[in-house]
Amino acid sequence: MPTDVTAFFDPATSTLTYLVADPATGASAVIDSVRDFDQKSGRTGTASADKVVAAIRDRGLHLEWILETHVHADHLSAAPYLKQQLGGRTGIGARVTEVQSVFRELFEMGAICAADGREFDHLFADGETFRIGGLDGRVIASPGHTPACVAYLIGDALFVGDTLFMPDYGTARCDFPGGDARQLYRSIRRLLNLPPATRVFTGHDYQPNGRPLAFEASVAEQRAKNIHIRDGIGEDEFAGMRETRDRTLSLPNLILPSVQVNIRAGELPPAEPGGHRYLKIPLDAM
Repeated sequence: MPTDVTAFFDPATSTLTYLVADPATGASAVIDSVRDFDQKSGRTGTASADKVVAAIRDRGLHLEWILETHVHADHLSAAPYLKQQLGGRTGIGARVTEVQSVFRELFEMGAICAADGREFDHLFADGETFRIGGLDGRVIASPGHTPACVAYLIGDALFVGDTLFMPDYGTARCDFPGGDARQLYRSIRRLLNLPPATRVFTGHDYQPNGRPLAFEASVAEQRAKNIHIRDGIGEDEFAGMRETRDRTLSLPNLILPSVQVNIRAGELPPAEPGGHRYLKIPLDAM
């Protein structure tokens, strides 16, 4: 039976959140949740996450895992809110500590981020297995976009985060700290060696040329059609393309608020004595 997957799209950040369920046991997992954030006002919200919460409650599911494919630079994670509402354990790739080390220094967060991953309930090693009720899951390290990127293979469904996009959009950028185009190539080829019928679910869809929303393609489709890394494109060609393209890209709109929140598993900054929370904007540093 195909893995039971429900997708939720956040148009403000082009992010896909996935709810994976085991109908036989009622167990579920949420992958790459979104906390709403209005940059102009500094207001946060839970409307996007509440759609996921409602779906879980409406179906009578219980939440076992709140999974992140990496430290996101384009949206805030809603993991703490989901955990508060529904329980569950948070998980991310074990190399998140490398990302924490870089950004806690940039934001001078040493007092609230130890850079040992303790903010997450579990740090996954490459190849580690886990369960969602009766469903078997496996973690596949996929560094290149960031050092800590992982993909989650759950049944016939592969959740790749920002590593790979729909075939008509290509692949992720590699110019963030610790990113590497050649490493990304090898990571993706490893993923594309999975069975051809494996369903690949992307972390974003930017709807090139105004096409309708799309977020699922098989391994076979990716290998045949992906504009950046289809079969026949070698590592040198890919790395040259990726590095050239990355030099033209601007930073994501929400990178500064997102990273300092997401290295702490989505926890907002602690309140200052006056009761307000503050995000830091480092000047002339990026």
